[in-house]
Amino acid sequence: MRLRDALDRAARRLRRAGIPDPRMEARLLLEAASGLSAVAQIGAPERELDEATVAAFEALVARRAAREPLAYLLGEKEFHGLLFAVSPEVLIPRPESELLVEMVRERLPDPAAPLRILDIGTGSGCLLVTLLTLFPAAFGVGTDLSLAALHLARANAARHGVGERAGWVCCRWAEALAGPFAVVVANPPYVATGELAVLQPEVRDFEPRLALDAGPEGLDAYRALAREIPPLLAEGGIAVLELGRGQGGAVAGLMREAGLEVVEIRPDLAGIGRAILLARGAQTTRS
Repeated sequence: MRLRDALDRAARRLRRAGIPDPRMEARLLLEAASGLSAVAQIGAPERELDEATVAAFEALVARRAAREPLAYLLGEKEFHGLLFAVSPEVLIPRPESELLVEMVRERLPDPAAPLRILDIGTGSGCLLVTLLTLFPAAFGVGTDLSLAALHLARANAARHGVGERAGWVCCRWAEALAGPFAVVVANPPYVATGELAVLQPEVRDFEPRLALDAGPEGLDAYRALAREIPPLLAEGGIAVLELGRGQGGAVAGLMREAGLEVVEIRPDLAGIGRAILLARGAQTTRS
């Protein structure tokens, strides 16, 4: 089959399945199946693909048409300029989570600072590994209840040259740890159980429920973090947590009750309050 024909057929199938950019995704899947980059594909549209390549490509297209996430099919996802291995054991890194990294950098502008960083519910390790690349004198710990997630996070740390400065602990939240940490970050589950059914099929049907379901109000994880963060946070330390839509006020209340200062709730590019910055010690508070 000619490359052009294979791409056309795949793009049509993906379009019928409701994939927003079917041609681009078809090219990415063909690259995964054949090793041919997008540039090579564009330069040789009449190239004949062998049967094995066509079969592998069509299998990937069928899975994507069933709304399996592209990142799981490709096995990796870019985050803050770095590529992270991903699998169905972990939540796929999102661009909006990069906001947490930027807020830490703004608050702690010295890249040589010998920080101790904690990432609660690390998943792929994207937050912790990215921060360790930005703070080369820092040491970090990532926790997760999933051993499979921790194995993947460890591999991502090694991939980006920070493995010797990262530790991994299998536990619920941070129950097995003692502080102090200068920085705590977390992208916890924040979807209310009743809202899971209306999520996009890529999320609802394929991403780990453990990383999504946050109980009836979507606040179960934040209640746990409000208990666990204060004794772990160093004086003058900060915590940055990702938020779900409309959760800023409720989460801020939980954190204030726990004795933490709410420094800022920052919106993402869509104007949704996406991250909350918390502090312990003498910090300026604003809402």
